[in-house]
Amino acid sequence: MASKYYVIWQGRETGIFNDWAACKKHIDKFAGARYKSFKTLAEAEAAYGSGPSKTVPGNSKNSATTGPKKTGKTIKTYTAREIDKLAVDTKIFTDGGCEPNPGEAGSGVAVYRKGLLDELWYGLYNPRGTNNTAELNALFEALKMAKKEVESNRTVAIFCDSKYSIQCITQWAASWQKKGWKKSGGEIKNLELIKKMFSLYETLKSRIKVLHVNGHVGVEGNELADRMSIIAVESKEPNFARYTETMDIDRILSLRTG
Repeated sequence: MASKYYVIWQGRETGIFNDWAACKKHIDKFAGARYKSFKTLAEAEAAYGSGPSKTVPGNSKNSATTGPKKTGKTIKTYTAREIDKLAVDTKIFTDGGCEPNPGEAGSGVAVYRKGLLDELWYGLYNPRGTNNTAELNALFEALKMAKKEVESNRTVAIFCDSKYSIQCITQWAASWQKKGWKKSGGEIKNLELIKKMFSLYETLKSRIKVLHVNGHVGVEGNELADRMSIIAVESKEPNFARYTETMDIDRILSLRTG
């Protein structure tokens, strides 16, 4: 069990991390990084969902500043227990990675059917990508998979650890579209990708769930998608390819994280 849990609200990657080394690489020399340590996972999950609320004095591991302005509805974060209990036929986990950010990017997906790991996917390597684009690409592939699942009369839930990606598609895109794909704050990054994703999501939204899960907190599907994103970067796979090696979960999870 981790002695501490580290929440990153703003950094190269956001989420909950169970060791300082993993946290540090996402905040070190990152302008405006927002993070804090917690003694228990429950405290970390609650804090991550609500965002940093005040400046905390002390050393850098315990510092946090006021979080970014919230827009749209609050997104619930699902725990491993809630994911296990969710009664759907197919669960699809997505993740994207980038080293550094921006830098070499790749995406990964893990597909569970009837509670068992069935498929792993990796690829969409971009030598000049970003973490957000990699996350969006992974979610787009999951939406394509979800379309095939619902056409086969299966119920589907997609789990993504990027609140940005989820909100882009489920909340913000509808407003941007009404305004001619513009927003008051300036440029909409990844706009062409978001347009395609939103178009597909609109045809599926009544039949699927797109849910948030924290990254790096031991949710198996999320961890496997993370390892696939790293394999995508290391292999420089330009397409989205199915993982054909033996799906030895313990061995795959022992690979380095993104």
